Amino acid sequence: MRSEFRSPHSSSSSSSTTRVPKSYLPSGGFIGTRRTTCKVRVCDLVELIFSYLPLRSVVVAGAVCRQWRALVSDPGFAAGAAAYLRRRPWFFLYGQNNVVLSKNQAFGFDPDAGEWIALPSSTSALHVDCYAGAGGFFFATTSSTRFCYAPLLRGPWRETSPLFFSRCNPLVGVFLAAGGHRRFVVVGGARFIGGLVDIEDPLAVEIYDPATDSWELCPPLPPEFRIGNSSQWLSAALLGGRFFFVFGIYSCSIAAFDLSRRAWTGVRTLRPPGVLFSFLLACGDRLILAGLCNTPVGPPCFALWAVDHCSMDFAEIGVMPRDLLSCLFDTDDDDNKFASLKCVGLDGLVYVFNEDHHKAYPACVCEISDGSAAQCADSTSGLNLSCSWRKVPPLPGPVDRFHKVIAFCSPVPADSVLGGGVDREL
Repeated sequence: MRSEFRSPHSSSSSSSTTRVPKSYLPSGGFIGTRRTTCKVRVCDLVELIFSYLPLRSVVVAGAVCRQWRALVSDPGFAAGAAAYLRRRPWFFLYGQNNVVLSKNQAFGFDPDAGEWIALPSSTSALHVDCYAGAGGFFFATTSSTRFCYAPLLRGPWRETSPLFFSRCNPLVGVFLAAGGHRRFVVVGGARFIGGLVDIEDPLAVEIYDPATDSWELCPPLPPEFRIGNSSQWLSAALLGGRFFFVFGIYSCSIAAFDLSRRAWTGVRTLRPPGVLFSFLLACGDRLILAGLCNTPVGPPCFALWAVDHCSMDFAEIGVMPRDLLSCLFDTDDDDNKFASLKCVGLDGLVYVFNEDHHKAYPACVCEISDGSAAQCADSTSGLNLSCSWRKVPPLPGPVDRFHKVIAFCSPVPADSVLGGGVDREL
């Protein structure tokens, strides 16, 4: 790798003029006027190049030599890299085996590198009841009221003070409160009393402050969500860091929790024609609905809709190609096969995957982007969005058979991986 990065002084033409925008240079220097004058250190140029690499490549580069190791492990590098390039959120898949904990497996897909990374399933030692992720953190409940969290890809795990309500499979989000401090919001999740699920209890929203290790009790879920109150039946989307939307996958009921006012909006219905089940996602300042729907002729299709979060008006923006949808299954005979389809996404990336073991949990991804060459646009709503679908590479084998598969999308902050050095492999 060392031979790929060369000093500007090694150029074969000493009279040539090289111009690099000042904003691209980490130290605020510049290269070139009429004479070949280099005001930038070679390490600044290497730092700039490293800032555009996928995280895994940066970690590998840090093992090449002491100089590169010192560069990528410097606390300032992660902050600088974030300013040059906005990395896309990762897709995480965690498989649980209810009988043999050692067969639990965790994987992370880096869309910038286009590859999966096998992760250590360290949570097996925590006797995890449920597992989730959001906002750069893993989350797990390890007993009736115990809640744990850890920075993505790095750890260590921290256990919080007890929740007000015992719960399993809640919705979890991360938002910034006043002053830029992180807070965790926990919504729903089945409550257990004497080993049995209590479907009558109005589970409250709880907000955790990591700085004080304290929970704040907030108004409960609206009654429309209480029967199916776990993430198995609900999906969520955090929009603008202010509204935490909760959506019924099958009921199509939707409501938003205002994180600043600590209050719920009214419950509405969001159901495009023909929808069988769907999932709610956040894409920048938009809500995206992704779901399976019936078609007038032929088998069901998987479609995407852009949703106005104020009016709840929606417009279709894309449909998954049938060949990609069929590649997620082993057979075309079973009408119930689509029940194993799940969907997660964030910031313009929508992942659709099969949570059954068929073909080792295959997945497809759609990239949503703005542009004049949109494949599907709605002139009345002003949408100008394009959808680009592709198949996700297979999971790195061997892949065990799981009793449960949990998946989520989350950004991976560079400082959580590089801030303390590069000893830990991704």
